[in-house]
Amino acid sequence: MISRYTPPNMGKIWTQEARFRWMLEVELLACDSLASQGRIPKSASARIRRRAQLNLARIDEREKKTKHDVVAFLGELASHIGSDAQYLHLGLTSSDVLDTATAVQLKQSATLLLSDLAGLKAVVKKLALKYRDTLCMGRTHGVHAEPTTLGLKLAFFYAELLRAEELLAHARKKVAVGKISGAVGTYAHLDPSVEKYICSKLGITPAPISTQVVPRDGYAGFLSALAIVGGMLERMAIEIRHLQKTETGELEEPFEEGQTGSSAMPHKRNPVSCERVTGLSRLLRGYAGTALENIALWHERDISHSSVERVILPDATIALDFMILEMTRILKGLRVDPKRMRQNLEMSKGLFCSESVLLALMKTGLVRPDAYKIVQRNAMAAWAKKSDFQAMLSADPEVKKRLSPVVLKACFDLKKHLRHVPFVYRRLGLK
Repeated sequence: MISRYTPPNMGKIWTQEARFRWMLEVELLACDSLASQGRIPKSASARIRRRAQLNLARIDEREKKTKHDVVAFLGELASHIGSDAQYLHLGLTSSDVLDTATAVQLKQSATLLLSDLAGLKAVVKKLALKYRDTLCMGRTHGVHAEPTTLGLKLAFFYAELLRAEELLAHARKKVAVGKISGAVGTYAHLDPSVEKYICSKLGITPAPISTQVVPRDGYAGFLSALAIVGGMLERMAIEIRHLQKTETGELEEPFEEGQTGSSAMPHKRNPVSCERVTGLSRLLRGYAGTALENIALWHERDISHSSVERVILPDATIALDFMILEMTRILKGLRVDPKRMRQNLEMSKGLFCSESVLLALMKTGLVRPDAYKIVQRNAMAAWAKKSDFQAMLSADPEVKKRLSPVVLKACFDLKKHLRHVPFVYRRLGLK
């Protein structure tokens, strides 16, 4: 991932140095396990751990010749370790080291994502409580529907983040899987106890069965989870973008002093941060699709997945972490205009109460189609004439015959519309 979208903490997990450090730790733990079983001298295991060094530049130079990064890595280690290097990589294949090290990086990434997601959730919760009773218009198809509150919109975000946490926690468990089972996964040259020891020390789980690689459906599930969470963040971003339109003007993402909205138009305050989140979400969906392609490998393995994963695993985790942190910043600085919300609410002159009137007419014995025609006729006329909907209904003979002024007035009571908002909050645990 380019530096523009790389949060430092997530970026550290995916550096070349971090990758080789975890590969080295797998090799060292293998030596420790073999030494405890008497397969190699304990003194040799201790010397290997003491002498092992990594020189990334020299590993790169070696790889130019070997065309194999693990062989280059082992060759560089051997140059520091000396004769004890004969005990390195005993019974292991490259993917034992690579997949097990990657499992640690994926677990670390998921843990950081969950931590940053918790920070975003706390911000959303605070806003949901603050704006619980702030009236605004609910829209379907972009058209005024019925009243809601800004708090309920934010409560929906909060519920999404609860599901995101659950999804990521499950994906972390499924992807934190290593294997030390040899060339085709048969443990031909290593006892399974070595695998158990290494995975235990690294805080991951041994794959119940593997070929030369761990099953790639776990990776596909993980990337799919990242894409779903990205879609949730995108939904938040799109809501803000729509409500920031000049014609709407209810919300606005932070616009800091000195910030430029347009190189040509000095007046512009564009929702560029939300648009950035939207764009990166598209990237995550592409990576998820690519991960699905990696499930089907030839026989016990081929290498078609390798080049793909060198890109999509760091990129996807880094991109999602950036999106989480960006959305946290946006919501912390979110500008809210309750007055504009009320103006927009009143723009349709009460048309949003049409369902209440419909149901009230049905209570008098009218069948739905007949009641619907009466309400729709008045609604269309009110919209065309920009007239008050309640006043137009009051003048309609069929409505007057069936609904008293008190009942009709009650249909336009916004508190009645939103009386169950506290129930939704309680169900979500928003207190």
